[in-house]
Amino acid sequence: MDHLFFAIAVVIVAGFSVLSAGHALIMKRDPRSALGWITICLTIPLIGALSYWSMGVNRIFRRARKWQESGRRLAGSEYFRAFPEHDAAIVMPPGAEYMGELRRLADRVVSAPLVGGNRVEPLENGEEAYPAMLAAIAAARDSIHLSTYIFDTDGTGRRFIAALAAAAARGVTVRVIIDGIGEKYSFPRARKLLERAGIQVARFLPLRQGIYMNLRSHRKLLVVDGLKAYSGGMNIGDRHLVNRPDPTAVKDLHFVVEGTVVGELQRVFLEDWHFVTGELLDDERYFPAVPPTGEALARAIGDGPDKEFRKLQWILLGALSRATRHVRIMTPYFIPDRTLIAALVTTALRGVEVTLILPERNNLPYVHWATRAYLWELLQQGIRVFYQPPPFVHTKLLLVDGLWSLIGSANLDPRSLRLNFELNLEVYDRELSGRLARHFAAALAKSREVTLAEMDSRPLSEKLRDSTAKLFSPYL
Repeated sequence: MDHLFFAIAVVIVAGFSVLSAGHALIMKRDPRSALGWITICLTIPLIGALSYWSMGVNRIFRRARKWQESGRRLAGSEYFRAFPEHDAAIVMPPGAEYMGELRRLADRVVSAPLVGGNRVEPLENGEEAYPAMLAAIAAARDSIHLSTYIFDTDGTGRRFIAALAAAAARGVTVRVIIDGIGEKYSFPRARKLLERAGIQVARFLPLRQGIYMNLRSHRKLLVVDGLKAYSGGMNIGDRHLVNRPDPTAVKDLHFVVEGTVVGELQRVFLEDWHFVTGELLDDERYFPAVPPTGEALARAIGDGPDKEFRKLQWILLGALSRATRHVRIMTPYFIPDRTLIAALVTTALRGVEVTLILPERNNLPYVHWATRAYLWELLQQGIRVFYQPPPFVHTKLLLVDGLWSLIGSANLDPRSLRLNFELNLEVYDRELSGRLARHFAAALAKSREVTLAEMDSRPLSEKLRDSTAKLFSPYL
């Protein structure tokens, strides 16, 4: 009898292993990944198959698509007021005609249109961004919509809570979305304080709905009266006030946005509000007529794992392919996949000057280690890499040829490009690009260049550590 049970167990384990290997063969797009998982499933009984189903199967897209199909997450902008067709009216800036292919790519993969008549201005650190945002909240007459990953309850957080409460008290509709994990960065929770002030507040995927360490809302957005928006890389908290003696200070850029594109930013918020509350808000009061306020062409790019395309990554690749003179990149977290590495190297080999600024001291050491394991390949092909000294710089910028800028919440890592919900703006505007290029140059002047010799001369212990961290790149 014992032999019979043993034989049955062997058959079940073998069948489970073959089933798992077959699933990897059919479902994995990367043949190297498929071969690796097939080998593990077939050579390590039971453990290999269990490892595949726990770590090798990407349920993120499937779960997000299920939400979309059920109506919990909206697809496109058909539920909100449609914008008129702008294609015929939009003319690329003089000298930017060669960027038309990038525009056509974005037209194909992003539901939001490229619209003119916008003004986008950078605000440096909390010292510039927070007073402007608080003033906009104080001047609001109809609605305030705020979405953030982290909402601390320190001095800055409490000033925002007081301003939002005062707006609600005078009859302004105030809605706030805080990420379900981001809210846990401080105590007491901002959500509790907001609710006590009578403000409508919702959490994006609270942990009681499932242990979603991924699928976070990393978006930062404030829309006031549907007329003015603030977006970029800053959360809400004292950490972004850098003019104080605090080693945990975080430098960053935020942006004030005015013009037609504010309507698309409003749509992104209302989609998220429907997702977290089930309340569909398509009232025209949230989409007032917005007069032209500047010369910038802009497009809102709301990306996440519920989208059919990895639209942000495709736009990055398109922008690199159109660059003719220089590409300037500043990012706090840089963990490129093979496709992005190939695009950067190809851009540099075409003779384009590619410059990358990273923080010398990262707030996530293991990300810094993994990044170091990639740098030698870029340095070998002439890409210049610089380390920016402390305090930690959280700014995300990608500038092409003094014409095109990509700004917003996304980092150049798998978490932003594949796992989280992000919000960016692509902007065609020489004035904005010039200001950001000057900001980049000022940061470059304070930074030190990383050399290939430096990477090659790392002690063996550091190389092993960095390469080990690199193995976990898809999960960092």
